[in-house]
Amino acid sequence: MNGRDYTRRAAPEAEQQIQMISFTVAPEQFGLEILMVKEIIMIPDITKIPNAPDFVEGVINLRGNIIPILDLRKRLRIRSGPGVEGQKTGTRILVVEIDENTTGFIVDTVLKVLTVPLSRILPPPDIIVAGVQSQYISGVVHLDDSILVVLDFRRILTIEEQTVLEQVPTMLPGGTERQAKEHLR
Repeated sequence: MNGRDYTRRAAPEAEQQIQMISFTVAPEQFGLEILMVKEIIMIPDITKIPNAPDFVEGVINLRGNIIPILDLRKRLRIRSGPGVEGQKTGTRILVVEIDENTTGFIVDTVLKVLTVPLSRILPPPDIIVAGVQSQYISGVVHLDDSILVVLDFRRILTIEEQTVLEQVPTMLPGGTERQAKEHLR
C-alpha cells in the first residue's frame, strides 16, 4: 500500500448535506430547505381578504410587495395548540419562494438552522404524525430527542389554490395590485 492509497481510504468522500430551517407548529417540529426561505419576519398587521380560503389569513405589504399570508397550522389541519388569535411571542412568518411566487407561512416558533446529511432523511412513514397529509411530506429525520418532519412546500398548495393566491391582490378594495399596495400602506 503506498501513501496515495492510504490517503484515499483515510479521507472518505464527503456526504451530501442539506441545510434546513427547523420550526414548530403546535407540538410538531418541521423542516424546510433553507434555499426556499427568503426571510423570516415578525408578524405585522395582516389585512383580511373577503371570501379567502380559511387557511389564508390575509396579505401584508412587504417592502412594496403584496404577500399572501397562510396559517400553516390551518393548512396542515393541526388542531392542538394556540391558533393565530393566540399567538405566542415567538410566532413568525416564513417568507418562502415557491415556483417564483412569494408566500408567507405563519409558524409558532423558528428553532434553528440544521445541516442534515441526505442519508439521514428517511421516507415518510405510512402513518403521519398529527394528521398531516402525506403529500406535503418529503421525509423525516431522527434527531437526538425528536423527529423532524420535512415539508415539501411545493406541494402545500394545490394548483387551484396557487391560482387563487395569485389573484389575491385583485380581491382587495380597489381590485388592482397597485391600488392594493396603496390600501395597505
